This record gives sequence, C-alpha cells and structure tokens, in this order.
Amino acid sequence: MLEKLKKGFQWALETWVMVLMFSTTVIVVMAVVFRKAGYSLGWADEISRVLLAWLTYYGSALAALRRAHIGFPGLLNRFSPNKRLPFLILGEAFVIAFFGVMVWVGLEVYKVLEGDTLVSLTWVPLRLTQSVIPVGAFLFIVAELLSLAEEMRPRRISEIYRKEGGHKGEARG
Repeated sequence: MLEKLKKGFQWALETWVMVLMFSTTVIVVMAVVFRKAGYSLGWADEISRVLLAWLTYYGSALAALRRAHIGFPGLLNRFSPNKRLPFLILGEAFVIAFFGVMVWVGLEVYKVLEGDTLVSLTWVPLRLTQSVIPVGAFLFIVAELLSLAEEMRPRRISEIYRKEGGHKGEARG
C-alpha cells in the first residue's frame, strides 16, 4: 500500500517537474527569439523566474522522495547499525521540523500578499506564484515520510552499512 502511494506520488512529482522544465524552456526560447526579432516579451523574464523557483521547490520534493537531496550519509554511517536508526530518526525529525516551519511561514507570506499581482502580468495574483513555498515544503515533508519508511527497514540500514565499508574501528569485509 505504501509503495503504491509512493510510486503515485513520484509519478505526479516527475510529471509536474517535467511540465515545469518544458514550460520554462519554451518561454526562455520564445523570449530569445522575440528579442532577436526586436519584439521583447515583457512578461517572459518574470514568468521564467517564477517557473524556475517552482522547479526548485517541486524538484527538491522529488529529490527528497528519491533520497537524493543533500545529506550526510557518511556521518550516519560512522555509527554501528544498531545505533544508526535513532540518529536517522533524529535527523529526519530536524528536517521535517524545518520544513514544517517553512509551511507555516509560507502561509503567513500567502496572507500578506493578498491583492498583490505580478508586475508584468497584473491579472496573475502574487499569491499564486508564492503558494509554492507552503505547498513545496508540505510536499517535501510527505516525500521525506514516504522515503523514511523504506529507509528505516533493518535490511536497508545494514545495506548502507555494508556499502560504506563498516563501522569505524571494526574489521571490514
């Protein structure tokens, strides 16, 4: 059940990230072509910056789901396998707490931006563009929890242990 949920979540994130990448590419290429032709698209720079920010937030959630984000596995692997799990959970608790604060702050930002719009496209509410902060942080938390379930399996903890060459001070082999 959890694996099916994780795969569906991963598919949704991958699809959304690809849409964002494609959209950003099309807008940037259009902006260059139009600028070369002498017809600047005034909105293209602002929209491409927004899309790049969205790509960063949603892409980080995808990286978290794949456990490909910045981390310190070498530090965790210094502990013996039986001591590794509590430190794994502690580290994840800090990450989830940080992104929980980001959700809260993002919602506060969302409230403050009521009535504001983009400069170049005044019909686009700034709240829409900045909604990526709480939404992206929430998706990161979901991704962490889904990947943590797999990471906590005892077999997975010992696999990491073997790949890194054992505990400091122990015989390797």
